[in-house]
Amino acid sequence: AVVSTQSTGLLCCWFCLVSLLYPNYLNNKMRECVSVHIGQAGVQIGSNSWELYGLEHGMDHDGRLLDGPKNNDDFTCLYSETQTGRYVPRALFVDFEPTVIDELRSGEMKKLYNPNFLISGLEDSADNFARGYYTIGKQHIENVSDQLRRLLEGCDSLQGFLLFRSFGGGGRL
Repeated sequence: AVVSTQSTGLLCCWFCLVSLLYPNYLNNKMRECVSVHIGQAGVQIGSNSWELYGLEHGMDHDGRLLDGPKNNDDFTCLYSETQTGRYVPRALFVDFEPTVIDELRSGEMKKLYNPNFLISGLEDSADNFARGYYTIGKQHIENVSDQLRRLLEGCDSLQGFLLFRSFGGGGRL
């Protein structure tokens, strides 16, 4: 499949710029990773990934530790702790078409995700790059940037990004 180098290049440059604005300071704290899930494929892979991460770290579907507090807090590189003691994924989910994001909002793991970081539109780009890039994408870029900025501001020592998306088909955001 052919991937648009223009949109991919802009997205990669944007992530590099953000990484420069939030440099890693060498300290004794665990460094954080921010996951960005884009489009149907990215959101579906992300949904399954977070279920597995939770199982690996002994969390239930609400983001609570099953065995109580642990001495090893290595899971905090992927999760952030809320004021109520729950852990939520440090992740942003974005899809122009609402169906896949709505599955996260209403599924069995709905309490795990922060609803502010589940962003969907009312229509998809109809497998048309120009429509996704020039019209629908422009309607969402400010909200997506703001929510990503909020995620980054919650990090003490950002290590990097995990980007989940399809490399073919769709609007190729």
